[in-house]
Amino acid sequence: MSSTDPGVPESGAAKPGNPYSDLLLELGRLVGATTAKQVAKGLDITTVGQMLHQFPRRYIARGDLTDLDQLQVDEEATILARVVDLRTRYMQTRKGTISDVVITDNSGRPSSLVISFFNGFKAKQELKPGVLAMFSGKVGSYGGHKVLTNPGYVLLADDELAEHEVEIHASKPVPLYPATAKFPSWKTEHVIKVLLPILDFAMIPDPVPKHIAAREKLMPLAEAYDEIHIPSSMDTWPRARKRFRFQEALALQTALAQKRAEATRLDATSRAAVSGGLLDAFDAQLPYTLTGGQREIGALVATEIAAGHPMHRLLQGEVGSGKTVIALRAMLQVIDAGGQAAFLAPTEVLAAQHLHSISALLGALGAGTLIGGQHATKVTLLTGSMPAAAKKKALLAAASGEAGIVIGTHALLSDIVQFADLGLIVVDEQHRFGVEQRDALRAKALKPPHVLVMTATPIPRTVAMTVFGDLEVSELTELPAGRAPILTHVSPLSEHPGWEPRVWSRTREEIDAGHQVYVVCPKIGEAPDDDDVPPAEGDTRPMAGVLDVVQYLRRVPVLAGTRIEVLHGRLDSADKQGTMAAFARGEIDVLVATTVIEVGVDVHNATLMVILDADRFGISQLHQLRGRVGRGGLKGTCLLVTSLEKDHPSRKRLDAVAATTDGFVLAKQDLEMRREGDILGARQSGGGSGLRMLSVLRDEDLIERARQDATEIISKDPELAFHPALKLEIEMYLTEKNEAFLERG
Repeated sequence: MSSTDPGVPESGAAKPGNPYSDLLLELGRLVGATTAKQVAKGLDITTVGQMLHQFPRRYIARGDLTDLDQLQVDEEATILARVVDLRTRYMQTRKGTISDVVITDNSGRPSSLVISFFNGFKAKQELKPGVLAMFSGKVGSYGGHKVLTNPGYVLLADDELAEHEVEIHASKPVPLYPATAKFPSWKTEHVIKVLLPILDFAMIPDPVPKHIAAREKLMPLAEAYDEIHIPSSMDTWPRARKRFRFQEALALQTALAQKRAEATRLDATSRAAVSGGLLDAFDAQLPYTLTGGQREIGALVATEIAAGHPMHRLLQGEVGSGKTVIALRAMLQVIDAGGQAAFLAPTEVLAAQHLHSISALLGALGAGTLIGGQHATKVTLLTGSMPAAAKKKALLAAASGEAGIVIGTHALLSDIVQFADLGLIVVDEQHRFGVEQRDALRAKALKPPHVLVMTATPIPRTVAMTVFGDLEVSELTELPAGRAPILTHVSPLSEHPGWEPRVWSRTREEIDAGHQVYVVCPKIGEAPDDDDVPPAEGDTRPMAGVLDVVQYLRRVPVLAGTRIEVLHGRLDSADKQGTMAAFARGEIDVLVATTVIEVGVDVHNATLMVILDADRFGISQLHQLRGRVGRGGLKGTCLLVTSLEKDHPSRKRLDAVAATTDGFVLAKQDLEMRREGDILGARQSGGGSGLRMLSVLRDEDLIERARQDATEIISKDPELAFHPALKLEIEMYLTEKNEAFLERG
């Protein structure tokens, strides 16, 4: 590679022969201020340890070119390829030229990629047909083809023409590092190659205890640093990656174990069960028998909120698996013990739905006052759009202790909201809230409150252990009696265009049978930026919009005389709640909606859901949506309508959802089909998943072992006083982004 590339440390940098072992050293001390500034700007890395742990994403054997078919639009890619054509033309609309370089991966398939350089005089001179080069840039799309525009590049010596010195290295793999627009892979490689000879790895203590390293058969640390960055062959880097993968898992799980241990040391108010109280009265009037899972988890929660330290538990289960009953029984136990419960919901529609369902479950038990000592309490609602008088009344009920259960949205987090004695926080759909919001509610308690987090989006066990690692996890896997199975069918209009009328005939059949129907669309309509579900990069197909679809359905002859209404996020809160209430009362036959109905909407008479442009939705979202039907003992049906061709990759998602109703199976498939960063929350944080080497799916057993090791270490050495190297590893690991990653639990 060219030695003139930026990233080669300047003369003021440290020289070999002056060994360093401090991984917390500022990078500029060893590579010079200018290079360190470039690294900080391009990679957000400032220390030697962070730079060393910028591990290659993958390796290419010299002679193996990048599979161009595997490139994804909108990804920052590093491509090893051979130039097969170069053409330069004058631009029509302004002065200058465009040089189009065509590259190939030598796969024998018709795989090629066009790289365009605007006024690329240097590229025109260097990128001749036959040249081997490495390119780095964002993959775009133009005219239905993948393209690169003005990427960075370096020329590589062609092995066949290489001199003796190059031949020595011909068998060594080429490392490809995570790249950004301003810091391609080879710049990272330059900095790493300068650092390695300077550092004395023999002086760096191993963060993995000796007995664990021996059990895992880990490569020695010093050797692993060399082999991960400059592998001697294609056979050595996998062992190095195994070492750092386990090291990362141990650091992450130890940090989480510390958080769990810290929670057990906090002083919480014990909320022990009271015989003959509200909870007993509720159980006596419950019209159905709890499932085995509800009883088991309910007993566990009851024990934990009776303890003197705060409960931190994640309760996950399918839509309709009975999580709300477990939460309500926990709230009643806290009320019996003199405390209050706050129920935090992500939307006003969902908060109102919880108020309705909890009030219905309580019956007369929800019509009394907490301070009166009766076998009853008061349930109140607090949302941002409530009239001033109603809001004032709700605030007073919470502050005085009159309301034992306060259900609300983000309005609960306001500074003006106070509680008499907040003992339990229930968070519904935790992934929709940030740590600041959760802590704002915790701060309203006299002592650290108990916390029960609920999600209806099934999370694979390893994801739960990683993302929610500071919470104990419980899973509800049974559906209560009366829940009918949901039949799901893909309606592929590309193969069967005549099926569309049948979809609406099927809708009419449900209405004529006295039932109700949801029609879900990925966007609202009219405004260009109102997509409820963003389009995929390069996908220019029009999406079904609520406002257009409702007008269309009102003109469909087979639906003549039916009552069709809309529900979407641009409606004001009163209209949304009014429409939902009318649908629940059976006054609307077809509700055309966006994903605003994804969670919490509970209408037992709804038996059919039609999801238009279903390929626009993710697996977990489709699974959540269809859980809205079949909730009243009536058989539910979901039709996934798509215009995509049969062999399109997105059709795999629809086939997966149609094949099973097991949310945990689907969650695992979702993780396999998507980039892990997405499912781990990178999209919300605007960056990577927070994991360097780990794959929560591939490394399930490894993460399990690391979690057990971490728990044992913290039980004996909570402050890591006897594990200083592991403590240092955690300090290096917990960058600002990873701190936020850990805190999402």
